[in-house]
Amino acid sequence: MTTLEIPDTYALHHPRASTSSSTAETAVGPEDNAEQSGPKDIPTTIPPKHESRTLILCFDGTGDQFDADNSNIVQLCSLLKRDDRSQQMVYYQAGIGTYTSPQIPGLLTSKIYKTVDLAIAWSLDVHVMNGYEFLMQNYHSGDRICIFGFSRGAYTARSLAGMIHKVGLLPPDNWQQVPFAYKMYARTDEVGWCQSTAFKNAFCMDVPLEFVGVWDTVDSVGIVPRRLPFTTSNTIIRTFRHAVSLDEHRAKFKANLWNWPSARDRKLSMKSSQLSSRENTGDSSMRRPWCIPGMESGIAWSPDDEKHLQKLEKFHSSPAAQQTDIEEVWFGGCHCDVGGGSVKDSTRYSLSRIPLRWMIRECFKAETGIMFNSERLRVIGLDPATLYPFVMPRPPALSVGSAMIPTGRTKTPLLKRIVSKFRHHPLPVSDESQTFAQEVSIEDPPIGTEEEEELRDALSLMYDQLILSKSWWILELVPLEFRQQMENGKWVSWFGLNLGRPREIPNSSGRVKVHRTVRMRMEASHEHNGRKYKPKAHFENPIWIDDDVSSQTGQRS
Repeated sequence: MTTLEIPDTYALHHPRASTSSSTAETAVGPEDNAEQSGPKDIPTTIPPKHESRTLILCFDGTGDQFDADNSNIVQLCSLLKRDDRSQQMVYYQAGIGTYTSPQIPGLLTSKIYKTVDLAIAWSLDVHVMNGYEFLMQNYHSGDRICIFGFSRGAYTARSLAGMIHKVGLLPPDNWQQVPFAYKMYARTDEVGWCQSTAFKNAFCMDVPLEFVGVWDTVDSVGIVPRRLPFTTSNTIIRTFRHAVSLDEHRAKFKANLWNWPSARDRKLSMKSSQLSSRENTGDSSMRRPWCIPGMESGIAWSPDDEKHLQKLEKFHSSPAAQQTDIEEVWFGGCHCDVGGGSVKDSTRYSLSRIPLRWMIRECFKAETGIMFNSERLRVIGLDPATLYPFVMPRPPALSVGSAMIPTGRTKTPLLKRIVSKFRHHPLPVSDESQTFAQEVSIEDPPIGTEEEEELRDALSLMYDQLILSKSWWILELVPLEFRQQMENGKWVSWFGLNLGRPREIPNSSGRVKVHRTVRMRMEASHEHNGRKYKPKAHFENPIWIDDDVSSQTGQRS
């Protein structure tokens, strides 16, 4: 079985205000320089060099850290060049629920803190500030900043981008100022906005963001939801890419999308820009993401509060040098099928490899300058020759033919997982699971073309937590506040139960973009019942992404 090589050296370092000018990063260890150039004389690293240094920040999902079933964030880190700080620096941060505050002593207390953090995201501010400190210590004029995140880590990534937008970036060694800067960023009253502007002018500098790429941003960051400024619209981002799950349907995993506003909102925005001395000239200022595209869960803001905050965001936004390039693409599978972490690293094929390859290709298309290891790209099914020196169009997808979506035990039962917490050895898997794993292992062929890898990935198992872990249904039975966008662009709110309700795709953003592998999966049948795959989220007349132009349209069956 071919496995994705993951670096085994993650030197964790968290500087404090009392330290010297040490770097606030989780540094990923240097890679082996003994690699040789691959076929077609492709350089070991692509692009081999560039004029601007790249700073890459990667924020993992809830409870995620380096382990045996890594997310796409860790997979991405493993593909990056890390041995030349003058060209590229990589910062990795474990997800919410893995952080232990140094002010929380004791093993039991530490575990309790992590559990509570996992549930209500107490450490969100710490995660944002640690990423901010890394940039504060390492950014030089001309550097390109690229930020990635998954799940709540995606919300953290967008919050960091929002903080940089609102208060700017402090010069190095200003440790004591960072908590103060974050407090001003988090304030949404008019006094806070005025103080942020004054603080930015006095101490900070404006910094553009080259690329923000996220997998399935989750809006819920705790029992008491937080709405931080500029997590919905941000004019300093040059390119924004978002891979979204079609099949996730848990109450607390509603997606945070970046959508077009309604016609009324566009008129209000135009009027606001005319009244403001800081007019936004880019169309990106006319976009904003609405938590859950169609449904917004657990937002504690009233409609008037939301409108007031959006007005302040528009007024205090700097003029966009160029329009933000925004693209959100929907993929088959649930939350971890899109962001990774649903299967062991030793599993050859999985749905999550599809959005991982898509995101990497988007990095090359956007000319971010991010430097990748060529050989490791081949391991995940990407041919470096199709990405550098030019990004080549995708060939047509392979025919599904008689291939079927396999059946197999996907998760250890809840009772066994609970019992395993009290053991020092892994739980034995069932005979069914062993048989299925052996079958997959035996059938694993050598790495083929991207289209061959794509077909096998598209027909991989899906991991629906509402089926695999019934305990998630507790939250489905808890009344929550929801907001839904109607066809006329207006929003309505109500209080009720989610009950496994699928995500809704808003109509205001135009035709929805769906990856072509969703159509491939829809053409296949399940082994156990012969039924066709049907995405939970409803869409019509999609634009099929990564497809040839002649077949980019079609109706959902």
